[in-house]
Amino acid sequence: MPTTPFADVESTEDHLQRGLNPRHVQFIALGTAIGTGLFFGSAETIQAAGPAVLLAYLVAGCVVFIVMRALGEMAVRHPVAGSFAQYSGAFLGPFAGFITGWVFWLELAVVAVADMVAVSTYMGLWFPDVAGWIWMVAAIALIGALNLMAVRVFGEMEFWFSLIKVVAILALVAGGLFLILRGEEVGGTTPDFAHLWSHDGFAPFGLWGIIMSLSIVVFSFGGIETLGMTAGEADDPSRSIARAVNTVPFRILLFYVAALAVIMSIIPWTEVTGETSPFVEVFAALDIPAAEHIMNFVVITAALSAMNAIFYACSRTMYGLAEQGHAPRVFHHVSRRAHIPVVPVLCMFVTGAVGIALYLTIEDRLFFFVAAIATFATVFTWTMILLAHWRMRREMAAAQVPASDYPVPFFPVPNVLALAFMAGVILLLASTEDGRSAFLVGAGALVALAIAYAALVRGRGREAIVLDQSSGESSRV
Repeated sequence: MPTTPFADVESTEDHLQRGLNPRHVQFIALGTAIGTGLFFGSAETIQAAGPAVLLAYLVAGCVVFIVMRALGEMAVRHPVAGSFAQYSGAFLGPFAGFITGWVFWLELAVVAVADMVAVSTYMGLWFPDVAGWIWMVAAIALIGALNLMAVRVFGEMEFWFSLIKVVAILALVAGGLFLILRGEEVGGTTPDFAHLWSHDGFAPFGLWGIIMSLSIVVFSFGGIETLGMTAGEADDPSRSIARAVNTVPFRILLFYVAALAVIMSIIPWTEVTGETSPFVEVFAALDIPAAEHIMNFVVITAALSAMNAIFYACSRTMYGLAEQGHAPRVFHHVSRRAHIPVVPVLCMFVTGAVGIALYLTIEDRLFFFVAAIATFATVFTWTMILLAHWRMRREMAAAQVPASDYPVPFFPVPNVLALAFMAGVILLLASTEDGRSAFLVGAGALVALAIAYAALVRGRGREAIVLDQSSGESSRV
């Protein structure tokens, strides 16, 4: 038996319980897809591209759907804890599994920091004299406590968190359409779809503006792959995951494209300041009593919802990595009553503390810096998902096994198109100031992970998850 802390996990008692029903899975997917990137980061994308940012969300949304269909096919066929880190390890090799899992963890950890920044910004509307870091501490304490409870409790809280923001966006779209069709002045301007093209045109900054908005757009969608993490704890993963993935196009069209189109039709894009969420700015312009404060509550809830889903995904990623021997054994232990991987959840408290330290150091640019790092990690994770899926399909074809119940249509064309998009986003990151710094941080993280793998994992009793293509079952060797 090797002495490395990354040795194989033999315990049969440390296992997760299936406590998430289809309703939970659906809203966990919503929780990660509708968060800080939409409510806060959308101001940056609007300022970068004008109304043409809608095209950026549509293009990136198509890529997201391709990635989610690939992940969905793997998750339905092989519903294991750890999701795509396990799939990368099984189909691309142990090093790929190690690096995919830890890069995904990095992606979500920095997104959690961005959510904390958003919470502190939103709370500033109500308590301008209170230091932002205090609200960050409160957010960490609340979300951490929720994630130490049984997974069904977490699922219920995420359901209600997500329901609040879904209802708010639906109200915004419906109410906004009513104002536009009525054509009465609101907040000093008359709502009109013409605002989408009457202020220096639909694409005031041309194609380059659309391209420059893509990094924040991708960040907005980052974390949606968390849906795959529920496979190990979903009551019926084959049905619930497929249903959740199938709703991705609808969610993108309604919650991103339609919502932002309505916002820019009510308030001209040139008047989006970025000092607060565009959603709050619209509700403030409606002159409805307390509307601004109601929407501010919603965006705070959205940020907390995203943090909640992220804490869950990060802890399950660590659990899955430990199961493969790619993380310390202690990450695989679960609490006796709640069956929660406690140490990984506690690690997220440490991550939050690091975020607070960064906030006190570079408050002004922290959100955009961590957003750029998250974009790099998101693109890397999506790339590994697509490559693992491609390899799985090749192995299935070679073994002449029956087709999947939930296959990616027109394979491999969608994979090729999505991979080309990923390469373009990486080049974009390397060409911008914040993006270049994030690119260097991301590249440095990959080098550090490669060194860690060589020093701590390789050749030391690694436990592999083998996925049987003919039966869809998983086993260890």
